[in-house]
Amino acid sequence: MRWKFALAFASLAASGCASMQPPPATAAPPRTNWRVIATDDDRARLRDWRATFIAALDAARRAGHEAEIRREGALLQPDAALPGAIPNGVYRCRVIKIGAKQPGLLDYISYPAFRCRISPSGMAQSFIKETGSQRQVGLIYPVDQVRQVFLGTLVLGDERGALRYGQDRTRDVAGFIERIGPNRWRMIMPRPHFESQLDVLELVPAS
Repeated sequence: MRWKFALAFASLAASGCASMQPPPATAAPPRTNWRVIATDDDRARLRDWRATFIAALDAARRAGHEAEIRREGALLQPDAALPGAIPNGVYRCRVIKIGAKQPGLLDYISYPAFRCRISPSGMAQSFIKETGSQRQVGLIYPVDQVRQVFLGTLVLGDERGALRYGQDRTRDVAGFIERIGPNRWRMIMPRPHFESQLDVLELVPAS
């Protein structure tokens, strides 16, 4: 059932990551039931998002990052979601990694803002993180008035194309997109396969 989702990535895989474009309008429109498209692993990650969020914050606090967590306000509050789907446009997107996945890694690290783009794609929206060493590429699906689901893959380093969703479990990315304030959204990505227990991507309009 995921072949239609894969079609939406065809144009991304054929282009450079620095100049990735949304899927063409002629591609088959994706199904809007994300549960049909998501892998079993990603459904489980999304189901347990809140417990993961709290565990990651606890780990960061034990490591002495209480002040940084408080400074971020709603961005790092598990229950801060407000009604309002994210509109298409260009965004400044900043990642915070929380809770080390293994000993020797940092329990809290905040990266500078990069550039992300959200565009129409059939009955969904395409999402592309255009810059940075880890770049999420995928589709945003409607869920309810408060939450949307992102399913995609991770492009690393100087790679010039995105893998198909479901092709490599370690590259699959799943998250919830929520509005947390005026012109401010976040993407919560529980249990990413690299480095951290939780990745939180802040999204604010670029202009």
